[in-house]
Amino acid sequence: MKMSAKEVIFTLIITGLGILLANFIGFHVAFIDSLPGVGVLLAIALAGAGLKAIIPLKLPTVAYCSIIGLLLACPFSPVRDFVISAAGKINFTAPLTMVGAYAGMSISNQLKTFVKTGWRYIIVAILVMTGTFLASALIGQIVLKIMGTI
Repeated sequence: MKMSAKEVIFTLIITGLGILLANFIGFHVAFIDSLPGVGVLLAIALAGAGLKAIIPLKLPTVAYCSIIGLLLACPFSPVRDFVISAAGKINFTAPLTMVGAYAGMSISNQLKTFVKTGWRYIIVAILVMTGTFLASALIGQIVLKIMGTI
């Protein structure tokens, strides 16, 4: 289901407000201090959604957002310092609050299907999360050993 530009912008505004609130309540960062970081993150998300609509590749929006974020924060970017400084004031778990809320809302209309196959999903979810964690830990260990950090 495709969202209109108005729906995307409305969703981003609500998300931004949620991130500001979560960053304030959970991590005691003032709204005014969080605002530039939220602005940067939402601008990246809006640009990613725009590229997804324009470019005919079958990439998810998050891939476009990741590429844009990497380009903005890479060493040759003229806005690198601002992007890193602004986004650094947003605690990583503040946006996750909103992601969890959206995931819960999207699942809510599929509860009957979940009940029918729920136990299988739980087993798969546990295996996927465990595998992801172990693989990430292994990659981190290898990279840190190669770099001589540990």
